[in-house]
Parts: sequence; C-alpha cells; structure tokens
Amino acid sequence: MTDVLNVQIREQIGTNAVKKVRSAGFTPAVLYGHGQASVSLSVPQDQLQAAIRHGSQLVELQGEVQDSALIREVQWDTFGHNVLHFDLVRVRAGEKVEVTVALTLRGEAPGIKDGGVVEHLLHEVEMECPAGSIPSEIEININHLELGDAVKVSDLELPSGASLVTDGDIVVVHCVEPTVVEEEAAEAVPGEPEVIGARDEEESED
Repeated sequence: MTDVLNVQIREQIGTNAVKKVRSAGFTPAVLYGHGQASVSLSVPQDQLQAAIRHGSQLVELQGEVQDSALIREVQWDTFGHNVLHFDLVRVRAGEKVEVTVALTLRGEAPGIKDGGVVEHLLHEVEMECPAGSIPSEIEININHLELGDAVKVSDLELPSGASLVTDGDIVVVHCVEPTVVEEEAAEAVPGEPEVIGARDEEESED
C-alpha cells in the first residue's frame, strides 16, 4: 500500500516562511525531476511521519499537486525526532530507480544451540527496482542458520524485476563461535620502589 501525502504549494520561501510552515503542523519539501520545474510544497507532519514509519519510499501526492514521487534527502533535527525538510523526486510506477532497503532478521538460528552467536553485519542493501515494487524491508529467515553458516547479499529474495547494486559477496548475517579474548596477567616484578630525589641528594653530597 502506497502512502498518500496531501500537499499544498508554498508560495513564500525563506527562513521565516519555513518557521511558519512548521509551526502550523507542516513540513517543507521540494518536488523536482522529470525535466519539470521544481515546486515548493508543505506536507502534513503526521502524514509524513506515518510514511516514514511504514518504511515507504514511494508516495502518492494529492491536493494542489498530484503526482508519484520518491522521498529523498530527509533532513532531521539535532535529536532525530522531527523532519525539518525533505526532497521529493517525480517518478512513474514502471520506472526503475535505485533505492536503499532495510534488512530484517526473522526466526531463530539453530546454530545458537550449538554454542554459536548470530552476527547481523549488514543492515541495508542498495538495489535497482521498479518504483511500484519498492519493498519497505527485506526479511531474512534464519531458522536454517547452523553454526558456521552465512547468508550473503546474493542469497536475498528480491522483488520481481529488481537487481542488486550492493556486492553480492558481502555477508549479511552469519552464525559463528563466540570470540574468546584471553587476558594475560602481567607478572609483578619484585623490587624496592625508587625514591624520587634520593639520587640527586647523594650526588650533591659528593
């Protein structure tokens, strides 16, 4: 399901205008692409937050502008709570685009019972796929992961028509024996502590 953003055109730009937009419960955005003129927009904050929470990258714009677009270049505040500004790139459903998709683990690796630990090494992957088929995430089932087994990028199940940009040989997750760090205890060397200044005193007496 594609999230819908009900957008308004922003006639005024600049710092003060942007502050008014945010205080009214909207987030400023810019729509561009496909050789058309850029348009400054205002997007309801709750709708944008919902789209981000759902992991949506493709959104449908309704209201004063009607189009399909990809969410790009999201600028967050210092604490990462609120979006200050973001870009929207025009796109068509059948058009292939390059996107970043999160990788999520599902299940429990049987190798854990043999003393192994699961290490999730890669958390997102770059791929090229039709805009209308962008997944919110790619799930990796690790119920088959025995001790010593690994899942590489090339093992991922991609949407129809999608192809990898990330190197397929990169390991996403594996089950390995835990690393044991041995600490060597330093041997104490017996001896009397040197008294600072004692040697200087002896030399001064000579």
